[in-house]
Amino acid sequence: MSDLEGDRSNLPLHVAIIPDGNGRWARKRGLSRLQGHIEGTARIKEIVTAARDLGIRVLTIWGFSNENWSRPEEEVDALMELLREYILSERDHLIKNQIQLRMMGEMDRLPPIVLQEIQKTMELSAHLNGMVLNMAISYGGRQELVRAIRKISGLCREGQLDPEAIDEELVSSHLDTRGLPDPDLIIRTSGEMRVSNFLLWQMSYSEFYFTDKYWPEFDRAELLKAVSVFQERQRRYGGINNHA
Repeated sequence: MSDLEGDRSNLPLHVAIIPDGNGRWARKRGLSRLQGHIEGTARIKEIVTAARDLGIRVLTIWGFSNENWSRPEEEVDALMELLREYILSERDHLIKNQIQLRMMGEMDRLPPIVLQEIQKTMELSAHLNGMVLNMAISYGGRQELVRAIRKISGLCREGQLDPEAIDEELVSSHLDTRGLPDPDLIIRTSGEMRVSNFLLWQMSYSEFYFTDKYWPEFDRAELLKAVSVFQERQRRYGGINNHA
């Protein structure tokens, strides 16, 4: 699949990305970690546009994990400012291209000035249906599951839910991704081959694509390469492929 006019059959409906390697990319070039994050933020726009043009319906990008709060305060502040600047600079582009912005994670931990711009953009784009850009900010998979369990147990405690009625569909409806399909394809950059507390419930039947490219190097062509690999795979969901 060399370009956007290539084979569009068997496209992943939902692509999720762990964009790793900003710091290592910068260090190899004698740059600051901040410069790596700046380049990584710039890369998001290209990947969002490519995914939209390709016909991917949902793109989830993990921008900031719960564990990232433990980084030096100066770096955290810089990342929050980059997030705010991204939301401001891309708001018109998202709306023009019919891209709905969603967020998942513990939003209440974000600085109010950042949260305000996120909420405004989410409100302005809530009705758009060209694609969903789902950004995971202050997010961790285990923490997401804990939040869902607390909500469900609260309903049981209040007598609004019979514990015997709890099934997979109900659990999914209490996750941050409620209303979205589970990811078909999960991409991780920088050569790391682990999931790092990302979408632990939702990834049950996801296909994985790992690349040695650092996130600032992951461009449109790399996304197309990942999608092309996905298209060649046979997903059996535990069953048997009669053509195998």
